[in-house]
Amino acid sequence: MMKKIRIIHIINSFEFGGAEAMLCNLVLRTDRDRFEPSVVSLIDDLTVAGPLQRAGIPIVTMGMKPGIPDPRGIARLVRHLRQERPAIVQTWMDHSNFIGGLAARLAPRARVVWGIHHSNHVAGLSKRSTLMTVAACAAISHRVPARIILCSEHARKLYAQRGFAADKLVVIPNGFDTTVFRPDPQARLSVRNEIGVDANATLIGLVARFDPNKDHANFLKAAAELAKSRPEAHFVMCGTKVDEQNSELMDQIRSLGLAARCHLLGARRDVPRIYAALDLNTSSSISEAFPLAVGEGMACGVPCAATDVGDSALIVGPTGRIVPARDAIALGAAWRDLLALDPTARRRLAIAARNRVCELFDLTAVTRRYEAIYHVLAVRDSRTYSSPFSGGPEGRASRGCSTIENSRLARIPVTETA
Repeated sequence: MMKKIRIIHIINSFEFGGAEAMLCNLVLRTDRDRFEPSVVSLIDDLTVAGPLQRAGIPIVTMGMKPGIPDPRGIARLVRHLRQERPAIVQTWMDHSNFIGGLAARLAPRARVVWGIHHSNHVAGLSKRSTLMTVAACAAISHRVPARIILCSEHARKLYAQRGFAADKLVVIPNGFDTTVFRPDPQARLSVRNEIGVDANATLIGLVARFDPNKDHANFLKAAAELAKSRPEAHFVMCGTKVDEQNSELMDQIRSLGLAARCHLLGARRDVPRIYAALDLNTSSSISEAFPLAVGEGMACGVPCAATDVGDSALIVGPTGRIVPARDAIALGAAWRDLLALDPTARRRLAIAARNRVCELFDLTAVTRRYEAIYHVLAVRDSRTYSSPFSGGPEGRASRGCSTIENSRLARIPVTETA
């Protein structure tokens, strides 16, 4: 019997976020007959780690704080890696890539795989420490990681331009659990009852934490425009800090005269139900890599209007609308176009949205692609490996493929050549 490949995943924390959700999904679906996964959280925030804990996945925290890395936490991480002796160290996001990558170099035998779940860092919005970390990662990317997995083609292009080792960049899109995110006929009425609106009210939603990159202000400006011509329209927002205690958000809502039309639900555990209740889903971001909120809503059978950032256009395809970022007029017009469709056309679009996610971004297929890389790095000399799965040395034929093309390739069984 083949010895299991020990993998340690390192992430900043388990607060609400796309990378955190993808890590949970990946670890829960990892083939436990072949791999032995465990997780390290640099910061002691395990808000969304519940599924891993309930599944018995080992999780340890390093006691670090946001901001400047704590040398004591780094020392604890080095000791943990030396004790566990993993074959693979998979890090997630820029800070974990830098800290975890350097720490893993001191762990015998470990091959390092970086994970990038961001794309463009917007001037004036990104923290100086983040920009410095990205620059440092670019400098050491040619020596520290064996592979660099990015969740979007857009991110691959931008990180290559920043000086990251281009021959190590591999695009694997995020995947969606379509058994969790699925249409729910009961959600429509139950959510409307919960927020106290008419059963026939039109609901347009934004599922995103309160963050400048998510551009809630643009969503609200578009809502104010649409509200003039659609009195039945209401706007649902949920996510961390998206609640009535957020004075900045509430001031924006009141200034636009939307207090009776906006419903702030805060962080929710029943996000699939919220999506399934919507008539339209929205991503108003000014910066994304591969936005989970777009695909999650589509998997629930809800058309999406999204800003043209990251790989949003690749995810949505012909099943929704793509508009320029920071353009509230265009976003409102996209909503009007979609709402103007007759019921038959709307149902057809909803079915097409879910089918697109099921076909191109299946979570199990995505997991198998990660496992293929782990297997090659841990078991076989990567120079002898030939696969269509990535843009790295083990799959040069696929370099330059779009995210969608690579998603189709994910269904091809792994093959190796001696």
